[in-house]
Amino acid sequence: MRHAAHKALGRTGGLSISKLMSHPTHAAHSAKAMRHAAAVTSGGAVVELDAAVAEKINEIIPPTRRSIRLERQAENRRHYAVVSASLAALVGTTATAAIAMGGGRSRMAVADPATTSVIRPADGAASRSQDRASLDGTSVSGDNAQTSNYGAWDLGAANTSLDVAMMSKSAANNPKVADLMDQDAGLLPAGFDPNHATGDVGNAYEFSQCTWWVYVRRHQLGLPVGSHMGNGNMWASSARSLGYWVDNSARHVGDIMVFAAGQDGTDTTCGHVAIIEKINPDGSVETSECGSVMNGKTYSKTYSAAQVAQHDIIHY
Repeated sequence: MRHAAHKALGRTGGLSISKLMSHPTHAAHSAKAMRHAAAVTSGGAVVELDAAVAEKINEIIPPTRRSIRLERQAENRRHYAVVSASLAALVGTTATAAIAMGGGRSRMAVADPATTSVIRPADGAASRSQDRASLDGTSVSGDNAQTSNYGAWDLGAANTSLDVAMMSKSAANNPKVADLMDQDAGLLPAGFDPNHATGDVGNAYEFSQCTWWVYVRRHQLGLPVGSHMGNGNMWASSARSLGYWVDNSARHVGDIMVFAAGQDGTDTTCGHVAIIEKINPDGSVETSECGSVMNGKTYSKTYSAAQVAQHDIIHY
């Protein structure tokens, strides 16, 4: 006699409990499978699983193709929603900026689907129509029409030359010299180099001598001066050899007035030098000077325009 009950052990309706728990095609219904399995092992009674246990089982069991497809569709819907929201925000921001740039006024033209209309701006503003008023009030029509041009632009040969002397600020390294060169534009000697050697290596002159004071004062004024220019009567020659501008005109405060030996009552052997401190309207000058007997103190003298013209004047 066959015992069918033994044959059915572990199966219910031909369904294996082990296959029910592990077969991939049942992964999407794992909780249902667990309840079915529980019913089998409990003799047919359905035992409800705890929700946390069912959720844990669903995490462990591999996802099905259907669950993967549904997850991808949900992700695409979320992506489209984000993109749509971003585009809406961008359009709103652009419209707000356009209104702000247009003075707070917004004009929108809606075309009639049945007809074609010409939209003209309000308030008499310029349009792109072929017939329009010219700037000088005359009627102008056609694409090739041109209004009159007013002005005095001239790019001919008369304006093509460039006076390099007017660019002295970029040519002179000494800013004080650059300023003075701007004032002397057109008067500078031909080929003058504002960056010539100064001969300055420090004050090498004996204290309280006229040469000592001229060196000190030139430095105070930011002007170049040499350290070994010789006795006072030798300064003009030494300055020319270094490239300084030397002539017989007082031009600026700080110019060096050179006295030949014995000139205007100076030393008959060594001559003299002085600093021009002021140029008067009549051409006379006032100087600051020093000497060995002054113990470093200075004094001032006034020389007429006629006297000044008899002296060499060192500029820069």
